Amino acid sequence: MSELDASFVSEPLPLVVSVRLRRGGPVHDFDPGSLVLARDDRVLVETDRGPALGTVVGPPLRRATGGRLHRVLQLADPRDLSVEDDQLQRQQALRRSVLEVFRDRGLPIKLVKVEHAVDGTRALVYYASEERYEHRELARELSGLLGIRVEMRQIGARDEAKTAGGIGVCGRELCCSSWLREFQAVSVKMAKAQGLALNFSKLAGQCGRLKCCMRYEYQTYLELRRELPAVGKRVETVKGNGEVVSQSLLKQIVRVRRDQDGELVDVTLDELVEQRRDG
Repeated sequence: MSELDASFVSEPLPLVVSVRLRRGGPVHDFDPGSLVLARDDRVLVETDRGPALGTVVGPPLRRATGGRLHRVLQLADPRDLSVEDDQLQRQQALRRSVLEVFRDRGLPIKLVKVEHAVDGTRALVYYASEERYEHRELARELSGLLGIRVEMRQIGARDEAKTAGGIGVCGRELCCSSWLREFQAVSVKMAKAQGLALNFSKLAGQCGRLKCCMRYEYQTYLELRRELPAVGKRVETVKGNGEVVSQSLLKQIVRVRRDQDGELVDVTLDELVEQRRDG
């Protein structure tokens, strides 16, 4: 190995800290520098639009990055937090004004969130609607009434839950609003693979869509199912031969209806003659 190759291999990965700039918003990576940071620390970070407050979502770790990172400037001080409080109060007042316009006009849309720019010149309005809604005229009307530039963005059911936040049936904060960076496809096939009852009221999350957490163990269930003979397959076992009528994936057991007497017996992988031959 050349000296150049050796120096490249020994170079440590950069220290990276993940920070969320707004509740329910995406998580961004930053360079923590020499700062000692912990989860839930409030920090002032460098962004393309200037300094912004954020919350650390996990301790700094060494890992690869996609390029140059913005820096964490400092831990937030009382003055920074006071400015944030003032900002939130202005944002709440702006939300009430926008909501009043929606109600007065009987609009078929739901106000989800209003974000107010630090400099007070712009507002971003997030709304949800069952159908595509043309909002350009409404944005111009709101801009005239509020005296600031208003941008409107229609979001889907999952993004609505992510933005609003909440507690799931598991008793913990929603994955989408606490740590999940992006949504991935979830299908009924995943519920079937895990042996879940196809009761939509239990499979749906706060957003009304299939729960994202059904993806977490999906691959594990596929691997567990691959080891077991399928339902309906005829098998030879040390307890007698018969047909598989059900599976217990987590226990790695199949229930077999025995040919000789029709009795149902539970059979482990080690008790399957075919499996033992393959091994």
